[in-house]
Amino acid sequence: MPKIGIIGGSGLYEIPGFTRLAEESVKTPYGEPSGRYLIARAGGVEVAFLPRHGARHGARHDIAPHKVNYRANIWGMKALGVERIVGINAVGGIDVKLPPGSIVIADQVIDFTFGARPSTFYEGRDVIHIDFTEPYCPELRGALIAAAQKEDIAVTPAGTYVCTNGPRLETAAEIGFFGRAGGHIVGMTGMPEAALAREIELCYAAVAVVTNPAAGISAAHRLTTTEVVEMMASRMESIKKILKAVLPMIPAERRCPCRDALKESRL
Repeated sequence: MPKIGIIGGSGLYEIPGFTRLAEESVKTPYGEPSGRYLIARAGGVEVAFLPRHGARHGARHDIAPHKVNYRANIWGMKALGVERIVGINAVGGIDVKLPPGSIVIADQVIDFTFGARPSTFYEGRDVIHIDFTEPYCPELRGALIAAAQKEDIAVTPAGTYVCTNGPRLETAAEIGFFGRAGGHIVGMTGMPEAALAREIELCYAAVAVVTNPAAGISAAHRLTTTEVVEMMASRMESIKKILKAVLPMIPAERRCPCRDALKESRL
């Protein structure tokens, strides 16, 4: 039973170098996940992998960010026995100190999708207010940073992820506003994924790959989806090394606050 889940973003539809064991289809109360979960192994550790944007019927990336069934994806991980999830995200760089190719282990998030996407499991009679002061698991973040250091891969160990609804890219004015608000990177898939994981007491951390400067950061730069896929492909080896290295570094027992997220959160 896999205890660790990986959700792949744009350009990451499989995990090369991992041994494929099986594929699992999961039914959830929230509809269908983005696809079947690939159960794989690396270094003796089993993981469950899901491509966020789909890999169904031979097609790749056929689910737009605002149409991803985030609740089904996270619920499916829980149903498989997963306790920790690493989300891989392609993002634009707001901070000029984060050029294309930079890898960021985010520590904060600003959510501009709130209200536009189903963002909670608790829409019935239960009233739940989870603490989201630290949106990403500190234990899992620490393991990812240590894994990158072990592999001699440069990462930025903190950064604020601004999540927009999409599917359009942002305006230069919006990016300027996000930067003044404290954002470092911008993407369309970080939320509500992280919050949903916290709601069912799963650990979650994000590994963000800067694929392009955000709108208006480079005056002569026109944003294209091609560069997103190409940059993700160029950083695939580094992402694979971090994922492989982190698996044995994650403690078997969780000692982080995520495991008790629902304690004292119910009214």
